[in-house]
Amino acid sequence: MSKGSPISPALVAARPAPPAAPARESAPVAPASSVRGPNRVVAPTEMLGSAAIVRSLEELGVDDVFGLPGGAILPTYDPLLASTKLRHILVRHEQGAGHAAQGYAMVTGRPGVCIATSGPGATNLVTAIADAHMDSVPMVAITGQVSSAFIGSDAFQEADIVGITMPITKHSYLVTDAQDIPRVLAEAFHIATTGRPGPVLVDIAKDAQQSPMTFSWPPRVDIPGYRPVLRGHAKQVREAARLIGESVRPVFYVGGGVVKGHASQELLELAELVGAPVVTTLMARGVFPDSHQQHVGMPGMHGSVSAVTALQQSDLLITLGARFDDRVTGVLASFAPHAKVIHADIDPAEISKNRTADVPIVGSVKEIIPELTAAVREAFAQDRPDISAWWRTIDHLRETYPVGFAQPEDGLSAPQQVIKRIGELTGPEGVFVSGVGQHQMWAAQFIQYERPHAWLNSGGLGTMGYSVPAAMGAKVGNPDRVVWAIDGDGCFQMTNQELATCVINNIPIKVAVINNSSLGMVRQWQTLFYEGRYSNTDLNTGHDTVRVPDFVKLADAYGCVGLRCERDEDIDATIEQALAISDRPVVIDFVVSRDSMVWPMVPAGVSNDLIQIARNMTPTWEQED
Repeated sequence: MSKGSPISPALVAARPAPPAAPARESAPVAPASSVRGPNRVVAPTEMLGSAAIVRSLEELGVDDVFGLPGGAILPTYDPLLASTKLRHILVRHEQGAGHAAQGYAMVTGRPGVCIATSGPGATNLVTAIADAHMDSVPMVAITGQVSSAFIGSDAFQEADIVGITMPITKHSYLVTDAQDIPRVLAEAFHIATTGRPGPVLVDIAKDAQQSPMTFSWPPRVDIPGYRPVLRGHAKQVREAARLIGESVRPVFYVGGGVVKGHASQELLELAELVGAPVVTTLMARGVFPDSHQQHVGMPGMHGSVSAVTALQQSDLLITLGARFDDRVTGVLASFAPHAKVIHADIDPAEISKNRTADVPIVGSVKEIIPELTAAVREAFAQDRPDISAWWRTIDHLRETYPVGFAQPEDGLSAPQQVIKRIGELTGPEGVFVSGVGQHQMWAAQFIQYERPHAWLNSGGLGTMGYSVPAAMGAKVGNPDRVVWAIDGDGCFQMTNQELATCVINNIPIKVAVINNSSLGMVRQWQTLFYEGRYSNTDLNTGHDTVRVPDFVKLADAYGCVGLRCERDEDIDATIEQALAISDRPVVIDFVVSRDSMVWPMVPAGVSNDLIQIARNMTPTWEQED
């Protein structure tokens, strides 16, 4: 398995195994708390393992945790009650705790923490853990486990959560000795936040929580073989600069790794030096300002014509923190057929996994991009390529095929217009968290993103139900920002119980339910590829006399403000009313057309050259010399 450069399978308080080959240059190994300041030395103190869990989280600089107690984790919840440093937010479902931890991590850059009990409590975290793994989100999931004597006996509420999560974590630990707790938690935070970020699971047996141990801090963190490479190889960086110096149709293909690497300013400097078009993937929206003249859009299945075609016609892809996933490439064999590839990524497993890199650079984009900038500046001092003809082609595409939408014929509002106005009236300082489906693509297309960490979504796993709890976590992490959950009526019904969590804990998110009374993206595919046979996609939530459920009444039942908008002329006033409310969550039921579709679109299984701007409409263009 190559995803995420996973460490070894977990054993009892196991340490990761060394990789097949040593790293050329290594990152310093230190507890994750070092990212927040120097470690405080704590003299040896006797306490129970449960208290050591709480104390370790405090020493690691954790402020907020999301969780739900149960029998196997109950010993830890007792000292947690007495903590003055940790704010525990009681969720209504463990999946909500996991997504909230993701949202928290995405806006703060710090690892999110979630807690659950054994068995079903732990398995309810699996979707969020898999989501964090696919999207490289730093998260530590702590679960209780049955007492060590009962492990493997099919005891009550026992599940092998270490085995279950092994393929979807950077590492999974099972702790049966209380003395291991500080070290394991310090290692877990270090692994989650260094190299390619990702989730780490720490499963702690109940008897380890109840046993006495001697706590001291900081623990010695020594993970043999785990040495993420930070700096790019100088020879490879120079070779990349040489290719940039020769290219007349270069494109920056920028992925979510640049967001996770906190390298937006470094990217801006390099991009302006090179002067090439920049495309930002679904996971990278905002890392390069949409308003910048070099930004040409989002690539992929629902990307802009200018972005998709720029990649297809390029002669060089400057790929930074992206992974050539299928939603961007379409048919891989026909993707950017004439382009050489520079591929920089912190995860060596991603280099040449899908597309062979002509110049592979392993390392942190935060380190690599400045190195590449210096090398390109030196190369340009000798000779600078003329890319003006390339820009004429790109500008022609932008002007001819802008991303837009048609007004629905059924008299209902266009969902694109609703989402566009949410973005415009909120402004670039807001945080926008989407569910999965049509509304996700519209939010990526029609909200203008000017900064990183303003756009959160479930990209790799595509998890319906992500939006509300992730927005909750984002609001906890960024309490002074306006946080919108832009959700579909299908997604919203999967996790809307976390509205109760928001009300009780004074987390005033705003929820826009884009209610087309359908599983919209599935319905779109049924329209296009199944001759309009709408098998089980009608949700009956907004277009009939009986609403099941009535979202306004549901919001009211949870203690939120519930609003409904069914007319174009009310869109702005409704959004402004929501923006004016800051003392409780707001839920807006936007009743929109079910026939609106996401365009452009590259149908599955075809080349990106066949991008459609509307049904049965494929653009044609000529490449300028």
